[in-house]
Amino acid sequence: MALPVVSIVAKSGTGKTTLLVKMIAELKSRGYRVGAVKHDAHRFNFDHEGKDSWRLTQAGADITLITSPEKIAMIKQLPGGDEPPLAETIATYCGDVDIALTEGFKHGDLPKIEVHRHACGDTLICRGENHDPTLIAVASDCLLELDVPVCDINDAVGLCDLIVEKFLLVS
Repeated sequence: MALPVVSIVAKSGTGKTTLLVKMIAELKSRGYRVGAVKHDAHRFNFDHEGKDSWRLTQAGADITLITSPEKIAMIKQLPGGDEPPLAETIATYCGDVDIALTEGFKHGDLPKIEVHRHACGDTLICRGENHDPTLIAVASDCLLELDVPVCDINDAVGLCDLIVEKFLLVS
């Protein structure tokens, strides 16, 4: 069975990260191993100037690994600035988890849960101008009538119930 992946999508400032944090904690409390992949459309940098790892990267290392007893981090230079396909990233780095949750990737073809906050606009990404067939649920702060389940924006338990039922229960 392929690794299940669910993308949490929304307009900026809607609360994707807040909900995702709650969902990860809930899945972990149920004993699942969870991978999280955050999409950043900007040029992020978590390797800070002056640190040894930064110096190694600046010297030309194509890959710099930072290891400790608790974690491993990798900085990999991408020649040409081409972001690898999400499926490739997940296959490479998430092989030892039960599920991967992504934040962003709203134009991808993976199952999606859309976070909707009325203050951020009435139109949904996946049920607005386009009807995205990969939408499996919506987490909203207002009542919506849709063709997929709609949960309260803070209902991480309910959303995780849906994910477990749909992707993690083995029959």
